[in-house]
Amino acid sequence: MNLTEIERVKDISHEDFQKKYLKANKPVILENRAHEWNAYTNWSWDLFKSLVGQVDVPIYNNTRAGAKVPVNGGDGFMKFGDYLDEIRKGPSELRLFLFNIFKHAPQLKNDFTWPEDLMGGFLKFFPVLFVGGAGSIAHMHYDLDLANIFHTQFIGRKQILLFPFEESRKLYKMPLTVESAASFVHWHTKGFDTEKFPKLNEVNGYRSVLQHGDTLFMPSKYWHHMEYLDSGFAMSLRALPVTLSGKLNSVYHLSLMRGLNNLLIKTAPEWWYQKKRAMAYETAQKA
Repeated sequence: MNLTEIERVKDISHEDFQKKYLKANKPVILENRAHEWNAYTNWSWDLFKSLVGQVDVPIYNNTRAGAKVPVNGGDGFMKFGDYLDEIRKGPSELRLFLFNIFKHAPQLKNDFTWPEDLMGGFLKFFPVLFVGGAGSIAHMHYDLDLANIFHTQFIGRKQILLFPFEESRKLYKMPLTVESAASFVHWHTKGFDTEKFPKLNEVNGYRSVLQHGDTLFMPSKYWHHMEYLDSGFAMSLRALPVTLSGKLNSVYHLSLMRGLNNLLIKTAPEWWYQKKRAMAYETAQKA
């Protein structure tokens, strides 16, 4: 496997961002983008708990979804404040994602700015938080809505692994899903399971560690695997795919593809669980 460190820039112009990263379909870390936000200095566990602590949120652990779990199916619910108390104690597998905290505390939207100087098409109704305990994992996948994403890390550090969509077959992409059949858990300390998944030897991708204030630009359809090195949280600002074909593909992923996958999970869970993994392996071997 060939991994390259994600490029970092302090500041960037609209023209350079469009040419070097958006149109080139290449990730970049913007180091200064968030440093002038109120969110950079003011957002904290205590602030979130005081504002939104009583809201019920879906919680996820590190166990990959079983045969009968629908797309994005959770592992239980907790009060947001109780969840924050739990992950602040120390290592915890518990995480949550796509949490629209701004729905409950809209004043927080005043604490950051949208990067409209770099691109357009942002889904302003849907800025979201990602929160995790130290050791929690977001397994390898790409996002169903195919958004271009600006992902800003706040408290804590996060180890990230990215791959362009062109590497999908070698990543053992399962049919009708945005998931990989391969495991990348603790890849940065234990390496990759190339004995079971030999095509991983041929994949080209990117790696980095996000620190407080780093903003990762992740282009549409990029595969990503993230592991929380510390308990922490991040915010994602999402923009629609730039092209018409990209927008139509997003609709297909969110509706037909997800619907078919969930239907098969419901009607033939064990067969489909094994079948899509076998198909991923066969496709990878032919790549």
